[in-house]
Amino acid sequence: MSSSNLSGYDEEDMLQLSGIQHYMFCPRQWALIHIEQVWEENYLTTEGSLLHQNVDNPFIRETGHTDVLTLRGLRISSSQLGISGIADAVEIHPYDDAPKRKADILKSKRYEALPVEYKRGKPKINDCDRMQVAAQCVLLEEMLGIPIHRGAIFYWETRHREYVNVDQEMKGKVVKICAEMHEILQSRRMPIAVKRRECRSCSLYDQCLPSLQVKSVKKYLKDSIDNLELI
Repeated sequence: MSSSNLSGYDEEDMLQLSGIQHYMFCPRQWALIHIEQVWEENYLTTEGSLLHQNVDNPFIRETGHTDVLTLRGLRISSSQLGISGIADAVEIHPYDDAPKRKADILKSKRYEALPVEYKRGKPKINDCDRMQVAAQCVLLEEMLGIPIHRGAIFYWETRHREYVNVDQEMKGKVVKICAEMHEILQSRRMPIAVKRRECRSCSLYDQCLPSLQVKSVKKYLKDSIDNLELI
């Protein structure tokens, strides 16, 4: 097992790319899903799965009536960050001086790559979705050897794309988040429950028990023992 991203992570140490969004929403949710292997469907997760059935089909290669080549269901990874997953779609936008044959475009590296993430609902105030597409930019940079400074999120409810400018600060945050996730995984320390308004929309609400704060567990156990002694 590789313990440092300086030398790269082994295949068995890879974390899931989808975990970036979970971790940004709630580190405890991420740990329950990706460490404890706890998962429950609700109408939000079910709807999201149905919407993705055709979006990330790896056998679909779209060109339409433009020079843009769309790759769907593309497996991307970073040995340095120890993270891998499936990109819903990656658009290849050739430069004017790129080869005309599509088979030669990728070899020439005369193109821009735009990762496009598909999400149910509408744009969010928080950066959960934006950081996930930023992570895709970082992974694609390592794989393709070209700079990538922009990604996009398509929201089904609004049928609208939100473009995300991914600067060095965002890329640095991706690196930091990946390091934090690996540290939690190695330590096996479950992040504490923090009750928030968003908790009710989480499919793991009943498993997480955010109303039971970790800091009160000791008191909870003491009170339970005291009550048993009174019986």
